[in-house]
Amino acid sequence: MKHNAMAIDVRTRIIYSALAIMFSMGKDLMAQTNTSTVVKNIVLVHGGLVDGSGWKGVYKALKKDGYTVAIVQNPTISLADDVAVTKRAIAAQNGPVILVGHSYGGVVITEVGNDPKVAGLVYVSAFAPDKGESAASLIKDAPPGAPVPPILPPQDGYLFLDKAKFPAAFAADVIPDVASFMADSQVPWGVEALSGAINQPAWRTKPSWYLVSTEDKMIPPDAQRAMSKRAGSTVVEVKGSHAVYVSQPQAVAHLIEKAATGALVAGQEKTGRGVLAAK
Repeated sequence: MKHNAMAIDVRTRIIYSALAIMFSMGKDLMAQTNTSTVVKNIVLVHGGLVDGSGWKGVYKALKKDGYTVAIVQNPTISLADDVAVTKRAIAAQNGPVILVGHSYGGVVITEVGNDPKVAGLVYVSAFAPDKGESAASLIKDAPPGAPVPPILPPQDGYLFLDKAKFPAAFAADVIPDVASFMADSQVPWGVEALSGAINQPAWRTKPSWYLVSTEDKMIPPDAQRAMSKRAGSTVVEVKGSHAVYVSQPQAVAHLIEKAATGALVAGQEKTGRGVLAAK
């Protein structure tokens, strides 16, 4: 009798051990399944007149949450050059990529986003042009009453903002000394880059997210809303200036992380339904 009880006890322990192992394996499998749908590579593309250093706050927030982040330093001389530089950054990533663009950077990601590694696009107060459009064509017909960016006449084929008017126009909610530094450290923006036209907009086949800056004095908020609607983007609105990525990096990082979580599934749905197929 005692022998039978011991045998039952051993069998019970074996069964419980097996169940514990199966439960542990199940949890691991579930964790793998959940994380496999999250895109972990983020590529950030700056706009005209600035460089990639403005992404520092967004970079830190994303890195803290475990993402791999690359910051593209575009020369902003021509769209073709910026596309090539961004493609190299994408190629260096191990796996799918969320491509993020601010301002003119939205033009760049609209063209580069057709790269098969790109799972989703995030526009931050950015241009989201259609086929044949450019940043220049999108700003030439500003809505009545919209603020006029203080762009100076071209100098040797490059554009700058009036330094005195830069903070109010570009970075009204940025710490004053940082805004002044941005004004004094402007990167020449090539007229050729401004007029670079899109061949095939990636937002027609890739899911997109869009952050509208409601206090933007460079790209009118209504123009941002119109472009994001046309692209079928998931939209959030933030009370911020054109430099919202500098002044409110957490809000921008939060939207990027939403895109990273939903892009793979959204991409399958968009492709499957043929949404926004080429005209």
